[in-house]
Amino acid sequence: MSEMITADLVDLDLSADTKEAAARALAERMVAKGRVTDLDGFLADVAAREAQMPTGLDGGIGIPHCRSEHVTEPTLAFGRSAAGIDFGAPDGPADLIFLIAAPAGADDAHLTILSSLARQLMNAEFTSALRAVDDAAAAAALIRGDEPPAPAGAPENAVAESNAAASADSATDGAAPVPGATVEDGPAPAPGATDGGQPFRIVAVTSCPTGIAHTYMAAESLENAGREAGVEVVVETQGSAGFTRLDPAVIAAADGVIFAHDVPVRDKDRFAGKPTVDVGVKAGINKPTELIAQVRDKAARGEVSAGAAPGTPVERAGESGEGYGAKLRKWLMSGVSYMVPFVAAGGLLIALGFAIGGYKINKAPSVMDHFLWTQADSWGALFFQIGVVSFGFLVPVLAGYIAYGMADRPGLVPGFVGGAISLTINAGFLGGLAAGLIAGGVVIGIQKVKIPAALRGIMPVVVIPLISAAIVGFLMFVVIGKPIASAQKGMTDWLNGLTGTNAVLLGMLLGLMMCFDLGGPVNKVAYTFATAGIAVASPSDSAMKIMAAVMAAGMVPPLAMALATTVRGKLFTQTERENGKAAWVLGASFISEGAIPFAAADPLRVIPSAMVGGAVTGALSMAFGATLRAPHGGIFVVPLIGNPVLYLIAIAAGVCVTTALVVTLKGLRKQAPEGGATAAAADAPISTKAQSKEPVAA
Repeated sequence: MSEMITADLVDLDLSADTKEAAARALAERMVAKGRVTDLDGFLADVAAREAQMPTGLDGGIGIPHCRSEHVTEPTLAFGRSAAGIDFGAPDGPADLIFLIAAPAGADDAHLTILSSLARQLMNAEFTSALRAVDDAAAAAALIRGDEPPAPAGAPENAVAESNAAASADSATDGAAPVPGATVEDGPAPAPGATDGGQPFRIVAVTSCPTGIAHTYMAAESLENAGREAGVEVVVETQGSAGFTRLDPAVIAAADGVIFAHDVPVRDKDRFAGKPTVDVGVKAGINKPTELIAQVRDKAARGEVSAGAAPGTPVERAGESGEGYGAKLRKWLMSGVSYMVPFVAAGGLLIALGFAIGGYKINKAPSVMDHFLWTQADSWGALFFQIGVVSFGFLVPVLAGYIAYGMADRPGLVPGFVGGAISLTINAGFLGGLAAGLIAGGVVIGIQKVKIPAALRGIMPVVVIPLISAAIVGFLMFVVIGKPIASAQKGMTDWLNGLTGTNAVLLGMLLGLMMCFDLGGPVNKVAYTFATAGIAVASPSDSAMKIMAAVMAAGMVPPLAMALATTVRGKLFTQTERENGKAAWVLGASFISEGAIPFAAADPLRVIPSAMVGGAVTGALSMAFGATLRAPHGGIFVVPLIGNPVLYLIAIAAGVCVTTALVVTLKGLRKQAPEGGATAAAADAPISTKAQSKEPVAA
């Protein structure tokens, strides 16, 4: 690891008391070495990665890391804290902190070296040697894999032994481990030698968002736990340096599969038809023995995946043992996330049709029968009719991908069928929710039935779609469809009857929801509620008022943060002021996520302020009677808004209220005394601008 770490990048007496201050102290050393060009920009990228998932690990280790355009070459800084720093690990603070900085375009060779370090961190001798070393140069040499002098007070050969272990780990990085490799306390049994004869064989895949650290630490942890349990574990690491697919013969011979990942497993179907445990990557690091036991239990019970592996895109995001409430929320959000693009495309096409052809365009004949290339009304009718078709997918897609979140691909057919039936019987949005949950549950139930090996190949293609679609169709048509349709009609009638104070209170509630988590589940509930109301060819006036209030409130947080950074820039960091410039555009485009960097840095001041402003805007929009037919677009669809001037006044009022509150609350914050670098760092806002690079509607 030649020049990735030197003595200048080591701090054996790290005095920081927060993870932000620790990252800053180590990053400043990188800046001094010319490895990082923009301190605040780099720290913003580190904070964004930390926001995805805490980087603290059991055993007193913190590994803040990121890829960043502000890094000139792969670099590692190491700090040792006597007091310990909280990095979110289950077992408490970390005393060994590794800040890993990778350029946005780092080459595979450097990334492989960094992944090798990640594997070494799972070696107890290596971490013990780092805790004992008392010289920065020796610590850097130990991390690089050189042979430094033995630390004072340590056995003469302690560091050399730890280096030998680390080198052994490095040598196997990126390749499949050799079953039965030597472990810490002596040679392991020969390959396949267990008390029962043939060993239990597991193949695993590990991956994480950055693909530098957790991916390889999970692999090392699973391999070590497998050796201790007498189980053959072969891991495919899908990291930033690329990955080498496991030999199909190895997969075929495996008795079980473990997925420890926070990004989708590539080519997941290779592992179909085997007992499978699917968890987040940190479970692979912290609970490897439990995961091995789980997959062995599933194999003993004969539980195997049908077609695609049984782990779902939703369940893999959480730790094992996650409650049903959390899973239900994720299943619903899975459906909503796939539905939103249809909402945006269809709604904007409908809005464009109205803009070109006028509000009577919904009465135009089919463009199949009447279309003139030179006539504006024909183009307006074309866009409107395409948008209506797109809107027709909303409920089936919602139901289909709720079922997908529960049961993976086998859930798609009954989910889509149930959603389409919901439209047929006028059960609408509520029917789609019920159909998706029922479809997912039915498929999960079918998958638990033990099937003869000869029939497993046709299960995902023929049997599961046939049986599940029939059951879901029966329930929707005959059992629950009519009650849900009645409830849907009742809710629609209630909304149509809202006037005066009731409408204002509803606008206030929707405004609070839109600004509570800025694109999160609560925000999406309000947004989905609004878009469901206009997802018809001729929505009611009340539904269009609700859509207007929701979009207006969703624009408030980023616009307010942009204004606050403009009028009182001294209250914000340089990075936040840069984020504020982007927030103008994001807010104007109705992308609430533009305020996430500010909310993540200072949630107790920003979120309540945004909620108050959003409530004001939602209430005023309702009171002014503003209407909106498009589900997205921000200021770009103002010409399509009913009472546009009053609508803009409502947005401006909410922005001013939020800005005033944020500026006031930040101004009341106790200022750190001059020279109080640590205190200032602890209170400094942390930008998470990377989270807004891929915004989701509202």
